[in-house]
Amino acid sequence: MSINVLVTGAGGAAGVAVIRSLLRRADLTVFAADMDGWASGLYLVPAAQRRIVPPGAGSDFVPALAALVEADSLDLVISTVDVELITLSERREELAPAVLAAPCADTLNYALDKLSLARQCESTGLVPRTEAAGADANRVDWEFPVFAKPRRGAGSRGVRVVPDRAALEALPLDEDLIVQDLLPGEEYSVDVISDTTQHVIAAVPRTRTRVDSGVSIAGRTVHDPELEEAATRIAEAIGLVGVANVQLRRNRQGKAVLLEVNPRFPGALPLTIAAGVDIPSLVVDLFLGKSMPERLEFRELATVRFLEDVFIDPAEVLVSEHAAHQDD
Repeated sequence: MSINVLVTGAGGAAGVAVIRSLLRRADLTVFAADMDGWASGLYLVPAAQRRIVPPGAGSDFVPALAALVEADSLDLVISTVDVELITLSERREELAPAVLAAPCADTLNYALDKLSLARQCESTGLVPRTEAAGADANRVDWEFPVFAKPRRGAGSRGVRVVPDRAALEALPLDEDLIVQDLLPGEEYSVDVISDTTQHVIAAVPRTRTRVDSGVSIAGRTVHDPELEEAATRIAEAIGLVGVANVQLRRNRQGKAVLLEVNPRFPGALPLTIAAGVDIPSLVVDLFLGKSMPERLEFRELATVRFLEDVFIDPAEVLVSEHAAHQDD
């Protein structure tokens, strides 16, 4: 009997990677969803399994997914979009009988709030000095320059270098910024999956050799016990069940410390899959209660990425109110 799985965010790199992974399994029927009819991942599945959904931040998003659960007899829902995750995790019971393949709300709240993340992981000794901009940061004897960045949000958006104390004290207080020690060393992404007991099954470090719009487009997996151990301890500290991308960077002393956690499938996931850890397939088994391996190893592998076209009949393009080129 086939298992029906819905993957949202079919227009993103992560969504496409998850869909392609799951399509290799004969026991799954994969449905793809996005708010934009031009999302490429929609057209990786048969026409009968393509779905248009409202924007993840809208009040009608969860009811729309609940309706799809009933209409398509869905067993599992996988979201690949940050903005959807908190709402879905807090309201996962509305998707019943389908299971939401996502970490719990507490884990997501830690990961998506950099100040909360720093406080939760402080005991690991792997967190750079982190304070809220304003009085808390101003009283610290920093080694300048330091970083300031938005407390919430992913990637490098809003990140700025603070060269001296005058600039620190001039930081705007209306942007909800945090201040952190400068991390000048190499940055790594570690793809992590943990089972229902929060035991880490795999931690796969990879370099971010070339980055475009916040997504790694070239890099390699690396066997580095320090990076694997650091990501494992961070995942344990936030109570991870499922998948997360732990970003680490070396500090002035060369130690790998926490940069941020993305509690979802990463855009560069195909490299981790090719290296031997098929995280999307593992996530399906995990959240459907199947037995999980104790530990998975990976091989060192490099990747370069390229744009790939999907050609379809114009009549196949799904109509949506929220196409990427339109304003919400």
